[in-house]
Amino acid sequence: MYTLLRNILFALPPETAHRIALASLDLGAGSGLLKALVRPPVDLPVTVMGLDFPNPVGLAAGLDKNADHLQGLGALGFGFIEVGTVTPQPQPGNPAPRMFRLPEHGAIINRMGFNNEGLDHLISRVAKRRYPGVLGINVGKNKITPAEEAESDYRKGIAGVYDHADYITVNVSSPNTPGLRDLQFGDSLKRLLDAIKQEQRTQHNQSGRYVPVAVKIAPDMDDEEIVFVANALRNAGMDGVVATNTTISRELVKGHPYGDEAGGLSGEPVRQASLRVIQRLYQELGEDIPIIGVGGISDGESAAEKIRAGAKLVQVYTGFIYRGPALIGEAVEAIRALGRQAN
Repeated sequence: MYTLLRNILFALPPETAHRIALASLDLGAGSGLLKALVRPPVDLPVTVMGLDFPNPVGLAAGLDKNADHLQGLGALGFGFIEVGTVTPQPQPGNPAPRMFRLPEHGAIINRMGFNNEGLDHLISRVAKRRYPGVLGINVGKNKITPAEEAESDYRKGIAGVYDHADYITVNVSSPNTPGLRDLQFGDSLKRLLDAIKQEQRTQHNQSGRYVPVAVKIAPDMDDEEIVFVANALRNAGMDGVVATNTTISRELVKGHPYGDEAGGLSGEPVRQASLRVIQRLYQELGEDIPIIGVGGISDGESAAEKIRAGAKLVQVYTGFIYRGPALIGEAVEAIRALGRQAN
């Protein structure tokens, strides 16, 4: 059934299809239809960052930027949902067209540019949520904020969502905000991580509640850069790392009509790059900082390989668009099988 629905939606422009799909999910959840059609996976509990997840397969940030669709998405059986990226002030993002499907490669190119309704809107939505599961909130900086003032935007984001998030992800790796990825390196990263940790401590002291903070990084790093980032995360006391965001490489989609479009490439072409970063991070971090693996998960095996590489949780996005809710259960069962093999 999902294949039929997907084919209908794929006849529409990507952003139009996106809006219709999410609105339909909400309608299905509200009417009880989703409950009749979708069988969530059997629980596979895991504790990561001090949080109890019903299963290790989550939804990556980007699908529900404004937390407008938690009811529908929450009915599909995800172990956790990450919303955002949200910026302090609303912003429209980049001009359309800004999203392109590459079905032959199981991929999407997007240059959305952190389009979102801003912090106040997202907070109003999550404050009223009925979704009872683990909720991550992904925060970023506004495009108009100079890189040297990025710390202020991230601190505003953390402060704003702290009381409503189960964990917070700091996005320094989107290729669609000019200069953002530069924050992953050198003294810029160290200063930013220090500011993030300071804000986390401030909010913890005020609320008495500790909310873990993870950092989302890019797949386009060499080994030296990965080692630097791993050490910086450890030294700053970060609670987690999300590996990885989209890639700017086009090596695996050369010759495709959309292959030269600007933006981040997600889906199957980023699978190996993401896996390499996870493996190298785990070599450096071991069990010190948990890794959330994301990038190119399109079936059970591609989810399980990230766990074998050292990730404690995984997230899906592009594969979920192509495969639908069946991917969640398939990924959970493949990870469950890993546990049986280990025993």
